Amino acid sequence: MSKKILKRDALDYHSSGRKGKIEVVPTKPYSSQRDLSLAYSPGVAEPCLEISKNKDDVYKYTSKGNLVAVISNGTAVLGLGDIGPEASKPVMEGKGLLFKIFADIDVFDIEINETDIDKFIDTVKAISPTFGGINLEDIKAPEAFIIEQRLKKELDIPIMHDDQHGTAIISSAALLNALEITNKKINQIKIVVSGAGASAQSCVKLYHSLGVKNENVYMFDSKGLIHQDRNDLDKNKRNFIQKCDDISLEKAFENADVFLGLSKGGVVNAKMIKSMAKNPIVFALANPDPEIEYDLAMKTREDVIMATGRSDHPNQVNNVLGFPYIFRGALDVRATKINEEMKLAAVKAIAKLAKEPVPDVVNEAYDAKIITFGRTQIIPKPLDPRLIYWVAPAVAKAAIESGVAKEPIKDWKKYELELMQRLGLDNKLVRNLTEKAKRSPKKVVFAEADNYKILKAAAMAYEEGIAIPILLGKRHNIQKIIDEYNLDLSNCEIIDPRNESEIKHREMFAEILHEKRKRRGLTFYEAKKLMRERNYYAAAMVETGMADVMISGLTRSYKESIRPALKVIGIEESVNKIAGMYILISKDGPIFFADTTININPSVEEIVDITLLVAKTVKEYNIKPKIALLSYSNFGSNQGADAIKMREATKVLHEKHPEIVVDGELQANFAVNKELRNDFFPFSLLSGQNTNTLIFPNLSAGNIAYKLVKEMSNQETIGPILLGMKKPVHVLQIGSSVREILNMITLGVVDVQNRK
Repeated sequence: MSKKILKRDALDYHSSGRKGKIEVVPTKPYSSQRDLSLAYSPGVAEPCLEISKNKDDVYKYTSKGNLVAVISNGTAVLGLGDIGPEASKPVMEGKGLLFKIFADIDVFDIEINETDIDKFIDTVKAISPTFGGINLEDIKAPEAFIIEQRLKKELDIPIMHDDQHGTAIISSAALLNALEITNKKINQIKIVVSGAGASAQSCVKLYHSLGVKNENVYMFDSKGLIHQDRNDLDKNKRNFIQKCDDISLEKAFENADVFLGLSKGGVVNAKMIKSMAKNPIVFALANPDPEIEYDLAMKTREDVIMATGRSDHPNQVNNVLGFPYIFRGALDVRATKINEEMKLAAVKAIAKLAKEPVPDVVNEAYDAKIITFGRTQIIPKPLDPRLIYWVAPAVAKAAIESGVAKEPIKDWKKYELELMQRLGLDNKLVRNLTEKAKRSPKKVVFAEADNYKILKAAAMAYEEGIAIPILLGKRHNIQKIIDEYNLDLSNCEIIDPRNESEIKHREMFAEILHEKRKRRGLTFYEAKKLMRERNYYAAAMVETGMADVMISGLTRSYKESIRPALKVIGIEESVNKIAGMYILISKDGPIFFADTTININPSVEEIVDITLLVAKTVKEYNIKPKIALLSYSNFGSNQGADAIKMREATKVLHEKHPEIVVDGELQANFAVNKELRNDFFPFSLLSGQNTNTLIFPNLSAGNIAYKLVKEMSNQETIGPILLGMKKPVHVLQIGSSVREILNMITLGVVDVQNRK
């Protein structure tokens, strides 16, 4: 299955819609003239005057305390080299995106057209009053060392060059745990390093802080071993001189305990790995191709502990485990720098977290029954939601203890709670679902495969390893679209249900349908005729196990798309009513809407059934449902059929299902606004909790609400999701975007996994 990212996909991603990847969003009201007068003139004068009296008040009245500059001159971008400041901007925006989604830190990316060290430093210093911290990025060595060292001395805000320190921090955590597993002492291990750039040098320096002896480190640059007879070494490389004669990389591997690779793919072979000491530790971190392939290394030695920079292997050394949370902790105590103590605190926190029992949400994301500390879990997974409240407090405490914090934290429990609430523990739903889907991709049949959006989404799912597409429609039409848009679906099955080659399957499917519907007036002849239609054929493929999931509905009405599945597959035996659920991915986590597509005017009993069905599904995503039954009334404040219905349904749920957190009837604003609800209805079972599931009194309310939210919000959405079917069937809304289709494919695959 192809894993490559196509050039066209990458360019479309960055250029479609609003250009780039980040934007500035107002955080205060601005709808009235009074708001604007407070935001700017004349009201803005008051905070300006306060700051002029006390410069530190800038943290009180502006965004400085949560704002980081990601700064580069583009001289060492990823694996692209010196491509200039403009060409580095997509990378810097990407770094800003990671800061935001993992630690809720705002970012301005600053690309500086300057390679002179002094001028670059002067520029950064001149703009530094804007920011609470500075993340230097993709600046070539040795300039990167000089720039960071001088800025640390000359500015009083946290500064870190992530290329240098990010990998050092994460690999140090991995090293500590690997040594614990192999029962090796850090002051006795022999380390071979391939690569001598900023990252490699920073790794070894941090290893020294942990106890590694310099005489036990053999560092190689492009010219060979850094040793005592070399006269071409700069000041920084001279710190890693090995006092011995020149030897080859292969020779250095003999009896080595640890290999650290930060160079290029393929420089290490099986023979080298075989020559290492017992229980070798191999960190092959070159990207995208490690110094030695993971499978080859594991095949060569059963006792090897292996880490790479890749997400498709265990023990991924990913900088995103560190930098967002290091800056989060530094900003939250207004640290004047990121010092060695803070970096070591991050190392130890990350290492310790890897030993803790892994929550279900992480196990689910990586499709593992139980992830436990050991050879394939020496560092946490990048999607572990606990990182923010493990690493950030450790860094903050180290800043306080080392005397560089201007605003020490006093209530640590409150701080940890604030960190949990910053992003919500469930905000990573889509990423977790994607990771889980990729672990065990399923066969997805598309009933409308002669549509570009469907084929594009199918190609993306195939390339990402989420699904194995089966395409229904006329082969010529499908192939024409694939060729026109250069989609990688070459290994995917294309089936035309009307083609005579499918007569055997059509007859088999017709027999199944006829058996189910013969007492409802359906003849065998009519069943055979129906099986020429793609929605019936797709449903039959799922019913017989030829496919795992059915996706349809992009070009047809919801009713027309769902009817074949109901006739061919049917609903679960324990389910009285199917329902449609819609997910809004909000900043505080997912919000579930139901019923949005099926039941026109459900009864009290049907509202109860829908609520139970939705609650069961939400739990399958490892999220505790907190449910509000909506109406135009609050706890009996108004009468009317819908209000009474939701009131009665709530009563039934309380009596028969006390284990579910649910309350109603509630108006929508009280349901979603915790503070408002707590003020007026402190007795509510939802008191003090964030409602995440909304049950509507009828189809009109649910359908209108979710479509309004979808069109008026820029949040990611999934749905509508069909609940209660015997086997996975998901019906798209007409006009769904490629992204929405991809999300539905992902959720469909996870649906199959959950059922099994």
